[in-house]
Amino acid sequence: MMAEPVPGSSVDARLLDIKLLRLFELMHGGGSVTRAAEQLGQSQPTVSIWLARLRRELQDPLFVRTAQGMLPTPRADALIGTVREALDALRRLSELAPDFDPARAERRFRICMTDASHVTLLPRLLAHLRAVAPRVRLEATRIDADTARSLQAGDADLALGLLPELDSGFYQQTLFEQDWVCLANRHHPRLGRTLTLRAYRDEAHVGIAHGTGQLLLLEALQRAGIARRLVLELPGFLGLPAIVSTTDLIATLPRQIGETLAASGDLGLHACPLPIPSFTVKLHWHARYHHDAASRWLRTTCAELFMRPAVRARGPALKAPRVKRR
Repeated sequence: MMAEPVPGSSVDARLLDIKLLRLFELMHGGGSVTRAAEQLGQSQPTVSIWLARLRRELQDPLFVRTAQGMLPTPRADALIGTVREALDALRRLSELAPDFDPARAERRFRICMTDASHVTLLPRLLAHLRAVAPRVRLEATRIDADTARSLQAGDADLALGLLPELDSGFYQQTLFEQDWVCLANRHHPRLGRTLTLRAYRDEAHVGIAHGTGQLLLLEALQRAGIARRLVLELPGFLGLPAIVSTTDLIATLPRQIGETLAASGDLGLHACPLPIPSFTVKLHWHARYHHDAASRWLRTTCAELFMRPAVRARGPALKAPRVKRR
């Protein structure tokens, strides 16, 4: 069995230069060194040197001077099809990547997001896609330990949320900042207009086991020496409005989901009396798909829909991936 040629070896050195292929095509079609030189934007002596090199490398005169001009030899006639195919392939490689046409596209986008984003962001994104990309399907999937692999493999297109672990190899774009609020029954028997820290300590709570920034909340509680009296713990925000609106329990959650739930039910929204660090909600995508037309359209759409004016006013909020050194 013959060994594969090594890049940079003498076998690679025998590959024809693209300018020689273009000269071959022009000579076969026109039969004139002068005309070929004009079309290539070169001097006639330069093109004559190229033609001599082409003859040496292909070991054939290729084009012979006659009363009718330069006519191709049988070998040139046999090679012209292959030369044109090679040039066509190189031209296709040089073409710009096709644009993504949302009105005609038929594909699925998969976005990793929290269940809070299902409530606050997904309805608006879905309505927009149905209006401008009617044949596009949207799939929302959870953020988990497999998110980084999914984005790198192309199984998911974007991740939306707080994902500090996505760093090396990923782009990030800031959408908005999140602080914290508390939800309570609008007719809570013991709360007034302002939720005090003492009331926060004394009242019973409903907790969210998973979700954006929950670790920040737990760390803030520990720093403040507050042990909440948790009466109920939920895996997510599903069912939270019904629980809070029919009990005297307090829920602590990011502002966007808090404001959305408060507007949809008989709930009171309070400034959180506990100092909890705010966090940034971002778009995340893998560097492999940074120049992909469909991916670029999706993340541009998300930025236009969800980026807060304050973030936009600060200028570009795009963070390029950091590459790990090996």
